[in-house]
Amino acid sequence: MNKQVVELWPELMWIKDQDLREKTAKTWEIALEKSVLTPEDLNTIPFTLLCGPDLKVSFMAHKRCVVHVALDAGNKMNEFFKTDLPVNMDVLIAGAILADVGKLLEYELKDGKSVQGKYGKYLRHPFSGVSLAEQCGVPAEVCHIIATHAGEGDMVKRTTEAFIVHHADFMTFEPFKDRLK
Repeated sequence: MNKQVVELWPELMWIKDQDLREKTAKTWEIALEKSVLTPEDLNTIPFTLLCGPDLKVSFMAHKRCVVHVALDAGNKMNEFFKTDLPVNMDVLIAGAILADVGKLLEYELKDGKSVQGKYGKYLRHPFSGVSLAEQCGVPAEVCHIIATHAGEGDMVKRTTEAFIVHHADFMTFEPFKDRLK
């Protein structure tokens, strides 16, 4: 696995299935190769373009928080619901790590600030994220999470893991959106 990706995502080690872990890491590696953004940029740029210039939370701080919230939620659901609503933790973690990988193609830097680039005007990150993941052989149940984590997912039936990632993402986004308008 690429050292930069492992440094960005220590949570990759939570994925027990080595093949899925490597495919998840490879997706990030390809995204970084295709992106104008560096790992350093990801630790400094705001996690969304929708909250204005006062947002201080970095892309990686938000993304890692989503993974941690999703992990905790999945563990609690498995603890309380057991086989009645089982959560595949490897699929959940990989999906949470990959949910916004497409933003690396969607964003550009202009005058040191992240902005939506030309590519992002045509394809939002759920679509480009699935494309990147499929290039790496990421299984359909993980690609489903990438595709449905944002508003586009409101049009289809989400899996349990996709619901968890969707809500982990929005519960750590909406309060900022409302606060910084």
